[in-house]
Amino acid sequence: MNDQRIDQNADQAMEDLQIAKALGKIKHKILVFSGKGGVGKSTVSANLAVALALGGKRVGLLDVDFHGPSIPKLMGMAGRRPDMRDDKIVPIPFSENLQVMSLGMLVDGADDAVIWRGPMKNGAIRQLVKDVAWGELDYLIVDSPPGTGDEPLSVAQIMQDLSGAIVVTQPQQLSVDDVRRSISFCEKLNLPVIGVIENMSGFICPHCGEVVDIFKTGGGEELATQKGIPFLGKLPIDPAIVEVSDAGQPFIYHSSSSPAVKAFEAIVERVVEQVEAAATKKESPAPSQAGEGAVLRCAMPLDGGVVSAHFGHARSFAFVDYDVKGQVAIKVEEKTPPPHEQGSIPRWIMEEKVNVLFTGGIGAMARQMLEEKGVKVVSGSPQVEPLAVVAKYVQGELETGENRCDH
Repeated sequence: MNDQRIDQNADQAMEDLQIAKALGKIKHKILVFSGKGGVGKSTVSANLAVALALGGKRVGLLDVDFHGPSIPKLMGMAGRRPDMRDDKIVPIPFSENLQVMSLGMLVDGADDAVIWRGPMKNGAIRQLVKDVAWGELDYLIVDSPPGTGDEPLSVAQIMQDLSGAIVVTQPQQLSVDDVRRSISFCEKLNLPVIGVIENMSGFICPHCGEVVDIFKTGGGEELATQKGIPFLGKLPIDPAIVEVSDAGQPFIYHSSSSPAVKAFEAIVERVVEQVEAAATKKESPAPSQAGEGAVLRCAMPLDGGVVSAHFGHARSFAFVDYDVKGQVAIKVEEKTPPPHEQGSIPRWIMEEKVNVLFTGGIGAMARQMLEEKGVKVVSGSPQVEPLAVVAKYVQGELETGENRCDH
């Protein structure tokens, strides 16, 4: 982490915490992307969100494709604009359990070109995450443009606890080669791959129902086998589905007897099974993660988005789960402590299974309580933003001063 990151101002730090707070209300976050354009990625994203909502899940669908947003069209929302409430963008409801937001709903016209460089895209994605009033969700599906450029990279960096990515491909070799780079992208970012979907795998004849492999078949499945990642299934081309999609109607609602719909329902079941099983496993870490091992859980009192000088009087605390080996934060949360009564906040810190507490100052009794339970207390911490403190500590470069509060 460079000096510019460490010396960033309190406004940036507070924005990080606001993003973490917003994402903390969402259980599972899934990125849908592909290294190849035209593979039906947005169609998969839209129908995955609808299928999850039909299954009783609370779902959000976020379209971060700045140059060709397809979600408004696919969801029958072209031309609609979101409302504002309490300085927050209110996503447009599609159904009782599904909310939708896309940059295409914010630009002036459907034909307007968005000519933005990387930093502007990153800032817009941060705003969409921070300022959209998603509320509590079971799933947030993020539809990303093709390729491994600014948009998926920004999503992976901003949503540091993504459940994983679904990679969409066509069966022919040209598409598979591009998608192979998408999997490499995930590997470099330590982003789990939920699985591969082979779209347009065969064509269903509208007259006889026979499936014709016009784009070959099996390329996506072979790639998944080679990479040792799950293969979620094949989706054939069905002319009836193309028609309803163009009309702004998710195909999962239609033609329940269609082989494509049946195949997609099976894919959704596999996605839910894998994501929720992985979440359960994550909530029960291995014994090696209990101390300063693979994942370090840190806490610190906050004042204006930076580490506070006073442990017992802070109105909020930041909690950071940090991958020591990868040197990256995998989860950041902001929580409100219990009322300031003798021993209440140290007990709360221990219940949160914290390994290291950073603070400007802390009383002797609170320090003793924490250290007796194995929590390392680092007092005299500099008043900078939480991620900077943890990164410097892990790198052995954290400079501390005197304990500034010894009640």
